[in-house]
Amino acid sequence: MVSVSAEPRECSVARTLEIVGEKWALLAVREVFLGNGRFDEMVRRTGAPRDTMAARLRVLVGSGILERRQYSEHPVRFEYQLTEAGRDLYPVILTLMRWGDQYLAGPAGPPLELEHRCGHLLSARLVCEACGEPVVVGETRPVRDLGATRLPASAVADLTVPLDSGTDSARPAV
Repeated sequence: MVSVSAEPRECSVARTLEIVGEKWALLAVREVFLGNGRFDEMVRRTGAPRDTMAARLRVLVGSGILERRQYSEHPVRFEYQLTEAGRDLYPVILTLMRWGDQYLAGPAGPPLELEHRCGHLLSARLVCEACGEPVVVGETRPVRDLGATRLPASAVADLTVPLDSGTDSARPAV
């Protein structure tokens, strides 16, 4: 019998959610992407309580996703701008927006549409950088999983299924 650890899986998704996994955090990042980096504007456009938004912004700044920049001396005022790490969240925001547009938009359609610089409406799509093909469930496999419980080779062999009938490749049956 294979023993499974009671420890949670170490995971980049879990680590990321520790920072941006709360509703107001992602909505603050969304607002900065949309050009609304000032606190009062973020509170107004998200509906977040002021103290909650302030707390989320502190975490986002402390985590290196946003940075504060002074835009006024009298009175002293700051705005939030994206760091490189923050800009790298753009595909996440776009993918969440696409999912919401597809499954939650009402009869009037999506509440916001984005236009790409080519002049067409943007529809986010995840593609493999190497081959350019769309990434879909069932066509990827873990090749390095430091957070998983280690299984003996014999157990791993029992957990594999063919990727498709035309190849000898196998993937874990998860």
